[in-house]
Amino acid sequence: MSKHKISFQLYSARNFPPLETVLEGLAKIGYDAVEPYYPLYGDDAAGYRRKVDAVGLVTPTFHAPLDGVVGETSRFIDIAKTIGAEAIVIPYLVAEQRPTDVDGWKKLHDSFAGAAEKAKAAGLGLGYHNHDFEYVTLADGSRPIDHLIGNGVVSELDIGWVARAGKDAAAEIDKLADSTIAFHIKDLAPAGTAEEDGWADVGHGTIDWKALWPHIEKAKNAKILVAEHDNPADWKRFAERSFAAIKALVS
Repeated sequence: MSKHKISFQLYSARNFPPLETVLEGLAKIGYDAVEPYYPLYGDDAAGYRRKVDAVGLVTPTFHAPLDGVVGETSRFIDIAKTIGAEAIVIPYLVAEQRPTDVDGWKKLHDSFAGAAEKAKAAGLGLGYHNHDFEYVTLADGSRPIDHLIGNGVVSELDIGWVARAGKDAAAEIDKLADSTIAFHIKDLAPAGTAEEDGWADVGHGTIDWKALWPHIEKAKNAKILVAEHDNPADWKRFAERSFAAIKALVS
């Protein structure tokens, strides 16, 4: 029996409403969980919870915007409790939110850590989900990712974006192994592929998941594997093929 829950980032199906149909489809495929993005649950977290409960899925993690997590921490803690989440995850920094120097990244981390302290008091984790810009080398040789995780702030490591940043995914997984609570399992299409923004269904791209699996498995606190594709032409095809690939890894 695998310790991992297989989850689905609902952003992957944002272009294919209604939500109820997607949730029913995911439950039939065999997913354990879903990960919603803001504003999907918006001002009706209870309504979102009813839809997920109706098909037997759970929401262990959810994405919430930086301004909300830091500026309205109590509100997002309440949302977490309502939807049954264990951790709040900051998914992205728009360009104007990204510092340009080491001190700026450290200050941003401090704001994350303050929110993480409040979340911990409520029995919740607080995480950060990377893209590729967190792996750009700063003036002192460090990278933004090196400053963002720690002091109660955990990682939801997106392996696809690590690979797109040109980094050694195994090494980066190992580096954050003790600080990672979930992985985004995202695959890259071959270089030069324009379709679907250059992403692929898990197991049908260029990432060697079998080679990475021992590294993923060693991250003892990461019990959630989230299938994600930023722009699939067919959400169900992506969901089915990715579930099969992830299930084969964990079995």
